[in-house]
Amino acid sequence: MIEILKTILFGIVEGITEWLPISSTGHMILLNEFVKLDVPEDFWELFLVVIQLGAILAVVLIYWDKIFPFRVRGHWGIDGQKMNMWGKILVASIPAGVIGILFDDVFNAMFYNYQTVAIMLILFGILFIVIESRNQNSVPRVRSISKISYLTALIIGVFQLIAAVFPGTSRSGATIIGALLIGVSRTTAAEFTFFLAIPAMFGGSAIKILKFGLNFTASQVGILLLGMIVAFLVSIFAIKFLMSYIKKHDFKLFGWYRIVLGILVLVYFGLTKSSI
Repeated sequence: MIEILKTILFGIVEGITEWLPISSTGHMILLNEFVKLDVPEDFWELFLVVIQLGAILAVVLIYWDKIFPFRVRGHWGIDGQKMNMWGKILVASIPAGVIGILFDDVFNAMFYNYQTVAIMLILFGILFIVIESRNQNSVPRVRSISKISYLTALIIGVFQLIAAVFPGTSRSGATIIGALLIGVSRTTAAEFTFFLAIPAMFGGSAIKILKFGLNFTASQVGILLLGMIVAFLVSIFAIKFLMSYIKKHDFKLFGWYRIVLGILVLVYFGLTKSSI
């Protein structure tokens, strides 16, 4: 029962933080310092990634009509505009996909620690505040995904790579910042970030599962499924909240949250680690 409650908590945190630009992986790593699942370390690393599949299924459900490219006006066919969008998503996925496959284990060993999480929380929190202040009186030049060029998509993909390397960055936060920097509107940046997560999360999960193998125990399967279901349900509300919020507000609030959390992480873990 305790492990079930822990899994539900992890699912809730994943569902909220995956889409808000505050770093889901960072929060999951920090939560694991206080509420550890009673699982082997290699399964924990798998769980950290695969639970995101539940979150991404929420995007698929909410935006199905915008992302499914094989139906036009009620008849089966190919929607050229949607296929073009997927081409841009593919281009944006290349940097993180290639580097992630080659150096995933290296990055895990080097950067998955509280220091990196805290520094990236603070750094990208500052970036959110600075960029939103700079853009306060400017008009975005890109106000729909159809207006995103392949070069723009590639630049956004480079920012996603930063998040793939450094936990605490936030995949959604990094890609949104990249988009805002080059003149993409908030709502368009958020939507493109949601869609870009689909291949990123499926690909990341596939890599982890292949490395882990299919030697799951019944309890491990239950933990994965429960975590994904909870993340899916919570993500539906988190996505709708974020899209409603940014229609009237900027991202500065999330920037301040990141800075405060990053400082608290440094102080707390600095004290606890030094006392051990």
